[in-house]
Amino acid sequence: MDYKAILFGSIGTLIETSDLQRESFNEAFKEAGLDWYWDQEDYRLLLKQSGGTKRIEDFAEKNNVNVNASQIRNRKTEIFSSFIIKNKQKLRKSVDEILKYTKDNNIKLAFSTSTTLNNVDAVFESLSGQIAKEDFDFIGNKSFVKNEKPHPEIYKVTLDKLNLQPEDCIAIEDTQVSLNSAVKAKLKCFIFPGNFHRSKKFNGAFKEINKINKNIFKS
Repeated sequence: MDYKAILFGSIGTLIETSDLQRESFNEAFKEAGLDWYWDQEDYRLLLKQSGGTKRIEDFAEKNNVNVNASQIRNRKTEIFSSFIIKNKQKLRKSVDEILKYTKDNNIKLAFSTSTTLNNVDAVFESLSGQIAKEDFDFIGNKSFVKNEKPHPEIYKVTLDKLNLQPEDCIAIEDTQVSLNSAVKAKLKCFIFPGNFHRSKKFNGAFKEINKINKNIFKS
């Protein structure tokens, strides 16, 4: 089948984010006056729980501490954006190859994320010279939807903006939660897990891949 678009679903499909996310949580804890510190092993285990706010709530309950989990999560997101910009990022392995392929073959490209606009802007600023907003036919963010992932709303918005049907597209995701969003939108989804997710089993993915190339269009 000739696919008409590829939909990158999350920041983590473009850059490796796991350890930056972890460091951002730790900085937010420090600012909130908490003596919490999540090392890499801790964070891998905590990732089994979807949603940063829920992770904070569960961790606080376990430690018998009352916190404003939503406020800490929001501050963590701000810190994460600044970390991305300050520590210039590289595109994940092989992403540049598929971006070139889509351009050369007139295949549409979307960034179907439901994260904040600040995070989206930070990603493109950090990747300046490697990728640009102009490379994409649609870029989503939290303002486009009422329901964040794993709800399929951002994918439905993407399809509407591109004037395409689910069967016209391939989605790329990096976590189970985001994969669920694509599957609910009836999209064929390849899972492209980051460093902290590679040992997991994923439900609903068409195939797990460790690099992205034109062969996915032949699958």
